[in-house]
Amino acid sequence: MRSPLHLVVAFLATILALGGPAQNASAESDAATIAALTRQADAWDKAIVRKDRAAIEANMSEDFRQIDGDADIVTRAAFVDELVSSQLVINPYTVEDFEVRLYGDTALLSGRTRMTGMSEGKPFSSSYRYIDIYICKNGQWKIVSVQITRLKK
Repeated sequence: MRSPLHLVVAFLATILALGGPAQNASAESDAATIAALTRQADAWDKAIVRKDRAAIEANMSEDFRQIDGDADIVTRAAFVDELVSSQLVINPYTVEDFEVRLYGDTALLSGRTRMTGMSEGKPFSSSYRYIDIYICKNGQWKIVSVQITRLKK
């Protein structure tokens, strides 16, 4: 005859094997986080196009850095100043191959985009892959780093 403990152990093993409540809750939480980060990244892209300094900066950590397509390190202040410069006009753009990967309080957002516009009165077009690194602190996701790689035209 089986003891009640054996029945509890068997029940828990079955739940774990089938992806029990804890695993489902975690998957649901991850899905919600991915959806929220997707919306946040899209809002940031739109803020960049409309040159909304406050919205751009609100998404960024204080110690933000970018590694640009020339392998230069760009500080937060220089990054934002360049984006909102009157010498730069970025046309609306879309992101392809977008992906969010979660690692606890760190998220890697990557994709591919083609950006067009005007820089210092001259048209430009650039295609690149990027990875944005977000960190969650005090319940808020902030971008801490961006790295871009130019794609051949």
